[in-house]
Parts: sequence; C-alpha cells; structure tokens
Amino acid sequence: MLRISLLRISLPCSSSPILNFSQSHLHSKLRPQAMAYTTSSHNNNKLLFRQLFEKESSTYTYLLADVSHPDKPALLIDPVDRTVERDLTLVKELGLKLIYAMNTHVHADHVTGTGLIKTKVPGVKSVISKASSSKADVLIEAGDKIHIGDLFLEVRPTPGHTLGCITYVTGDGPDQPQPRMAFTGDALLIRGCGRTDFQGGSSLQLYKSVHSQIFTLPKDTLIYPAHDYKGFTVSTVGEEMLYNPRLTKDEEGFKNIMENLNLSYPKMIDIALRPRQTRSGQKKRVFFRATNPPNVKLQFGRAMYFADQRVAAKNLLLAYWLLVAVLSLKYSEN
Repeated sequence: MLRISLLRISLPCSSSPILNFSQSHLHSKLRPQAMAYTTSSHNNNKLLFRQLFEKESSTYTYLLADVSHPDKPALLIDPVDRTVERDLTLVKELGLKLIYAMNTHVHADHVTGTGLIKTKVPGVKSVISKASSSKADVLIEAGDKIHIGDLFLEVRPTPGHTLGCITYVTGDGPDQPQPRMAFTGDALLIRGCGRTDFQGGSSLQLYKSVHSQIFTLPKDTLIYPAHDYKGFTVSTVGEEMLYNPRLTKDEEGFKNIMENLNLSYPKMIDIALRPRQTRSGQKKRVFFRATNPPNVKLQFGRAMYFADQRVAAKNLLLAYWLLVAVLSLKYSEN
C-alpha cells in the first residue's frame, strides 16, 4: 500500500492514532484536488484508504478497498460528477475492482457522480438510504452492512440535515481496521454540522442523531465528513464531543443556533436536485432522484421557493425585455 509520510501529526485526543499527512493538508489554499493518506494502525494491512477532494463544492470523496482480497474490491463514498474521471483513474492505477458507488444522502450542493460511474464501469451498484426516497440499486436501512471482501461498513441512520442521511462506520471486530472510521456525510462536520432548513431537515432530529448514533462510538473513532471549508481533513468522536461549538450545547441551544444561521441559497441545488437519468445496458433508468423533485416546496427560513416556477419566471422576464428592445428599435426607426 502506498503511504504518504512527509509529516506526522498527533491528533489532540489522547486516545487518537497517529496519522500520516502531507503538508498540503494543513491549509485549504494549498490543498490539491486529490488527497490521500492512511491511518497508522496495527490492522491496516487489509484496508486501502484514500481521501479525495473536489474544490468547487468542498466535497470529500472516500475510496476504501480490501487489498488483502484477491479481487481487491473497492467502494466510493459521495463521488462528485466533476471528479469521476479522476476517481476512476485512481481505482484503475491501484488495481482495484469498484463494486459500490455510495451516497450518504441526497446532496444539494453538487451533482452526485454515481450515475456517471455506472455508465463507465459496468457492474457497479449504486447505494443510498431507503429513507431518502431516491432510486438506487441497493436501498439500505439501519443495521445493514456493506461488504467489500472481508471488510464491511455498518449503516447508521443520522437524519436531520435531510430525512435520508446515513453514516457509514467501519466494522467492529479483531479482523476489522482499528481505530474505527465514521463517514458522517453532512450530519457531523469537523467543528460543525449540516444545515437543517430544507430537504426535510430538523435541528432537533439532527441533534439526537449525532448524539445517539455517532457520539456513542468509541472516542478514538475517526470522523470523515462530506465537506470541509476550513482546511480540516479528519477529527475524532472525542474531539467533537469536546470542541464542536454547536453539538456541545443542549438541545435548545443547538436549535437556537441552527435557526439563526441565515445561510445563503445553495448555488448548485437547482441542478443537483433534478432527476438524473443514465444508461446501463438497459432502457433509460433513474439511478438518482432528488428528495425534493420539481414542484415540491423548498423552505429557506421564511422564503418559499418553487424550482420550476423560478426558471419560468426568469424566462418570462427575458422574453419581456426582448420585447421591449424590439419595440424600442421599431419606434426609434419611425
């Protein structure tokens, strides 16, 4: 397994493992588009792990594989359409067999790469939670396990950011990598969490999800979120229980914070939440559908928004100004 070991940094939590980082991880401005490191663990000879970055939406994609298995089966978590070629090139270079393309939830800030991957790699199965009301080859629920070789991920429901959010956690056992790893999507970010003001979000539900499904994991469990905007790459359960400025509050305090964030409208949501279609040797089939399809209200604070109506309004306004321009030219000639 390839190791990048230019700089060794110990995490603040006393029970945390030592991680091998490249220096470019320390500052977001210096981060390359693709990043990778492996955990220093007595049991990591099975697991190949890469953390990859998409800069436009600040999204992390994760590649995991069992390299001790003859087939070297692999999976991708939260792939982005813009970086599918990069991800598949890496899979090929490492000699892996991609089995699953998985999402932690329906994303509003980027377009998932799942459907595109399926057109390029026959046999890959898309995975998302059943609660997301989306289409995929495998719809998962609480307690399900995703296997790659002798390794597996547990499925933990963590709704609140969206109704269908899930967290993938590496298995617990002597034959599984230690410390454990939790891929939390937008439910738990490093020193933060996902917004709760749209897509069926609920601040109280998110609070309960994180505390019951993530903070109950061992404190040295590594936290890998779907996004980071400050240059962080990894945390631990213990760190977030101590230092997360939102989730260390009580329920009411957390709810008050989330209701007063005044966040802007996600710039990619109009595209990301459209139904997407692709081909896989069959007739057209929807592999990824938005939780909020067209004509469904999306609430942002006090504003109500209809996706289709907004596009129609823009087109109507454009037609109006074109008409004004034509009439102006006509009258000026007279």
